Amino acid sequence: VQLVESGGGLVKPGESLRLSCVVSGLTLTQSTLSWARQAPGKGLEWLTTLYSDGTPSLKDSLMGRFEMFRNIAENTVYLRMNNLQPEDTAVYYCATGTAATLHNSVRGQGTQVTVSS
Repeated sequence: VQLVESGGGLVKPGESLRLSCVVSGLTLTQSTLSWARQAPGKGLEWLTTLYSDGTPSLKDSLMGRFEMFRNIAENTVYLRMNNLQPEDTAVYYCATGTAATLHNSVRGQGTQVTVSS
């Protein structure tokens, strides 16, 4: 299994980004995947999960700003992030499984998101 994230960068507060995670070795319709992030000096934080049937689960505090979706044909999952704020600065990871299994999951190398004016 291999997960490769991309799409991070430096943005200003209020701007948006879309992160991508190309998945190899898994079929999205048979797999549950999540996004997580790790801010400087903090632990790994679960953000959202997309179950194999396409049902999403999102951290309450991110409602209305973040959305996880997928392209089955491209075996890729995405994280759309709107109205980014400095506290969203972190390394963002795509991971197998759910919040419950996050710390034992397979993760990619991560992609850095920095929100700063």
